[in-house]
Amino acid sequence: MARLVMKFGGTSVASIKHMENVAAKVRTEKLAGNEVVVVVSAMGDETDRLVSLAEEAQVPEVDTRRELDVLLSTGEQVSIALVAMVLSRSGLPAKSFTGAQVAIKTDGVHNRSRILEIDAERLEADLGKGIVPVVAGFQGVNESSDITTLGRGGSDTTAVALAARLKADECRIYTDVEGVFTTDPRIVETARCLERITFEEMLELASLGSKVLHTRAVELASKFHVPLRVLSSFNDSTGTLITREENITMEAPLISGIAFTKNEAKLTLLGVPDLPGIASTILGPISAANIEVDMIVQNVSADRSTDFTFTLSRQDYDQAAVILEAIAASMGAREVTGDTSIAKLSIVGVGMRSHAGVASKMFEVLAAESINIQMISTSEIAISVVIDEKYLELAARALHSEFDLAEPFA
Repeated sequence: MARLVMKFGGTSVASIKHMENVAAKVRTEKLAGNEVVVVVSAMGDETDRLVSLAEEAQVPEVDTRRELDVLLSTGEQVSIALVAMVLSRSGLPAKSFTGAQVAIKTDGVHNRSRILEIDAERLEADLGKGIVPVVAGFQGVNESSDITTLGRGGSDTTAVALAARLKADECRIYTDVEGVFTTDPRIVETARCLERITFEEMLELASLGSKVLHTRAVELASKFHVPLRVLSSFNDSTGTLITREENITMEAPLISGIAFTKNEAKLTLLGVPDLPGIASTILGPISAANIEVDMIVQNVSADRSTDFTFTLSRQDYDQAAVILEAIAASMGAREVTGDTSIAKLSIVGVGMRSHAGVASKMFEVLAAESINIQMISTSEIAISVVIDEKYLELAARALHSEFDLAEPFA
């Protein structure tokens, strides 16, 4: 007998018919003798609808983050009640639980809280009685008993946290895709669903643009050694198992996947005095404006001036450009230039640790396609480049082919 946490996203519970499909998957596991805890998101686009209503009701002068959490948490509350009803109708005893009822304790931060602890006593008791607990994802309560929500990827995070607390054998994340692919199949037709991938690789892919899982959920699974499986709600594929590196084939593939993001922009400050603390002087005001910076390159010229370049989200470009213009004027820099038509492309694989020449091979492939590399960043298992956005799909296809990602790893 295994203990499973099965999490179903919004598309998986978008209607009663979809919920009946969820019930069928849960029933299969129960008939196999397994204990099951179900975690669900809000139905379909319900969260977006609630956010839209909040935007109509809010005024900028009033802090309504607490009320927004109360509002958004209702989406999951609807889902858990309906899913529990559908499970009961199919002959499976089920009981719904909000974050407060499970006692998912969070810190005091509204809209992006973090889980501190979970009291699993009620869940353990119901599991012992053969009941299927249906838990609301994305929410908890702080020490003041106020409802808080976990922010992006919150339901996945809830599922992993519950799996860790309940010592589950596996946490399954059911989505509208079959698993983790070598790259976006909408861009590269030969993209392949991976059978297994390491936590470290999944973290890199998620942070570099892959949208299958949020980094918080993967980090939590890695920390508590929770086997994490991504699979489809709409077919019977086995999906992708995300696990520790020692559980992967001894000779890991050189490259496991390609991630990319189009929502990138670049700003450059030219002719900056080459003095100690200059990076802090430039990036301090950017950070103070809650603008996240990604890749950074600083080049020192023969005249002891420096050019300072960084990338950021395209949506923050205009605000950052205004801040940078003021910084340039205060330090006597030559000018500020920018580009909002770039993209970041990354290759990821634990096999890089034991193989030389991966970077040079990547650069050769891009050169053969006449694609200019504007910036480069590396980690132990990833290489990222900034290129012109119009060449992104060509670059992804060429690299996918060169590294043989369409072929299953033997």
